[in-house]
Amino acid sequence: MDFVDPVLQLQDTINRRTFLKRGTGLGLAALFTMIGTEAFAMGDGKQKFQQVGGLPGLPHFTPKAKRVIYLHQSGAPSQMDLFDPKPELEKFRGQELPESIRNGQRLTGMTSGQKSFPVAPTIFKFKPHGQSGLLVSELLPHLAEIVDEVCFIKSMNTEAINHDPAITFLQTGSQLSGRPSMGAWMSYGLGTQNKDLPAFVVLTSIGHGNTNDQPLYDRLWGSGFLPTEHQGVKFRNTGDPVLYISDPEGIDRATRRDMLTEIANLNKIRLVSAKDPEISTRISQYELAFRMQASVPELTDISKEPSSVLEMYGPNVKTPGTYAYNCLLARRLSERGVRFVQLYHRGWDQHGDLPNQIRRQCDDTDQPSAALIKDLKQRGLLDETLVVWGGEFGRTVYSQGNLSMTDYGRDHHPRCFTIWMAGAGIKKGMSYGKTDDYSYNIVENPVGVHDLHATILNILGIDHTKLTFRYQGRDFRLTDVSGELVHAVMA
Repeated sequence: MDFVDPVLQLQDTINRRTFLKRGTGLGLAALFTMIGTEAFAMGDGKQKFQQVGGLPGLPHFTPKAKRVIYLHQSGAPSQMDLFDPKPELEKFRGQELPESIRNGQRLTGMTSGQKSFPVAPTIFKFKPHGQSGLLVSELLPHLAEIVDEVCFIKSMNTEAINHDPAITFLQTGSQLSGRPSMGAWMSYGLGTQNKDLPAFVVLTSIGHGNTNDQPLYDRLWGSGFLPTEHQGVKFRNTGDPVLYISDPEGIDRATRRDMLTEIANLNKIRLVSAKDPEISTRISQYELAFRMQASVPELTDISKEPSSVLEMYGPNVKTPGTYAYNCLLARRLSERGVRFVQLYHRGWDQHGDLPNQIRRQCDDTDQPSAALIKDLKQRGLLDETLVVWGGEFGRTVYSQGNLSMTDYGRDHHPRCFTIWMAGAGIKKGMSYGKTDDYSYNIVENPVGVHDLHATILNILGIDHTKLTFRYQGRDFRLTDVSGELVHAVMA
């Protein structure tokens, strides 16, 4: 009897021809079959994609939104200079923050040594705008134009007082690193709407406010203990948007295709023996990367955008890596079916020279943020896209450092801050929650981080208590063991 090498025999049973003919194995085609595909049409019904992946039975109920764009303002914007005016504070300018207001609450190491905590009212003017009459700072004239589309939540609060645990908490539901991020949970639960692009994309930019702002870490968009295919794909600000998206000189598409096929065959052999699910992830991600070599250049080419749209986003829209460019790219990603687009814009950590820094920061962000809402709306996408804007905590009413009539700084303040939401599933032109006369404590309708997470998931058709993953003997979820829906802001 002729000797048959068992490895070669195994390889023969799962080679590309046999694999496709028999429909067995764990290559890309089988992955699509196992996890299911579902055709869908975007806003105008003209573009068709395949929904891939997700858990059986999700969404749990009819979703109001198909996707999310989260505009994270890293560093923590000052709520009282932008959204939460306290005009009566002017008569207390320079006076000590009453102990009855502070009530022994903790301070950061940056102001714990201050001997004085003088009240620092904002120097910026507020006016009512739109039919809703919502008050908006003079720093945000473009937001004022769309104020009837947004819902302010002025009673957000968090458990963390420093940036890293606070932003980690907001992005993952835990102050300790290692948990899956919001986008990873949504990719895991709902899958992707476009097999040629990731379900979760991350875009970053740095503003002109505090140019030495807090760094960002890749773990903020990581998959934690979920399969790694669900981690966010970060687009770069210079060169190729994604590393190695361009083939090296001398490698054409056919050669790349053949190479990936052979690598997949080797990985499938290893999968049979090792039974490591990450090998399946590797196979599928290699295939996604191959498809992205065609989809990403088209995605990032904004040359065909109408001049009226480009003008709407402002003068920086043509510069990759700017907030304006990323807002436009977020719209292009969203309309192509990307489930979760996460923008991070640094520069809001304004401990000193706040009036000058916040002006520059708003110059970066106000027009593009408002343009994104207008653009989504005019394309019929706003009613199926949830947009969230906000930081990781707020800023103090007392001045960090010296206070003058034109200059002050503000320290971290977890007790209250403001975010705004717009689009699918959100009531329009309203303000929810209330802070005290010093914008220091919440006096009405507090909203915690897990409450925000639960609400976002609900708008996507997910019961936050049922989206779980068993790890080390425990069922984990984005909202941990808490989270209440904020029904009052939900349409």
